[in-house]
Amino acid sequence: MPEQLWFTEILNRLFAGPVTALLLALHVKVKYPIAPIPNSFAMEILVFSFLLILFLLVRSRLSVDRPGSLQHVFEGVEGFIQGQSDEIIGHHSEGYTPFLATLCFFILFCNLIGVIPGFESPTAVPIVPLGCALCAFFYYQAQGFKHAGISYLKHFAGPMPALAPLMIPIELISHLARVLSLTIRLFANMFAGDMVTWVFFSIVPIGVPIVFLGLHIGVSLLQTYIFVLLTTVYLQGAVSEEH
Repeated sequence: MPEQLWFTEILNRLFAGPVTALLLALHVKVKYPIAPIPNSFAMEILVFSFLLILFLLVRSRLSVDRPGSLQHVFEGVEGFIQGQSDEIIGHHSEGYTPFLATLCFFILFCNLIGVIPGFESPTAVPIVPLGCALCAFFYYQAQGFKHAGISYLKHFAGPMPALAPLMIPIELISHLARVLSLTIRLFANMFAGDMVTWVFFSIVPIGVPIVFLGLHIGVSLLQTYIFVLLTTVYLQGAVSEEH
């Protein structure tokens, strides 16, 4: 049985039976019936729960006259994402900000939770970045169809009808490669950051690892920004007026 974090162990003690039964009902092979919940999923649940509480806390304290520091932070992030969307997508980008902001906060906290002793970054496991990449992929494709209707398919055929048989497979491969690119970039950087930090904590447990913790935090912020930026660029391509 794989090593479990303390939070994962609690979840498996409470929900191993129902989760195993659900997976078997869906014809999913369960390798460890007494511990079907992996660390990565447990960390995702923890991040989701924390963000939900944080959002409710901010919502309950919203104020126009006397905004608190937490409200300023959230408004700053929302304003940054909105400004970036306006520059890339255009004046009609306001409707995409909630998704981009949610994606930003979720990936950021998934990246940073590994800094806390006793936890690990779920984005350092391939399935989690893949899930985020698929969410981004299906979202911008759905927005493309919502914006242009069935005419969105012309986007895959290229500007010249004569080249459509050549362009369609190229465009399909290009769009699928975006999922792979988003997944590998986020996973590889977070996995490497976790490994480097863990190695130096094992060799020199005092002093030196603080530097690598700082680098890990910097990488977490940078990878979150790149993921959201690329998703915004893909959205621009899907909803642009040119096609």
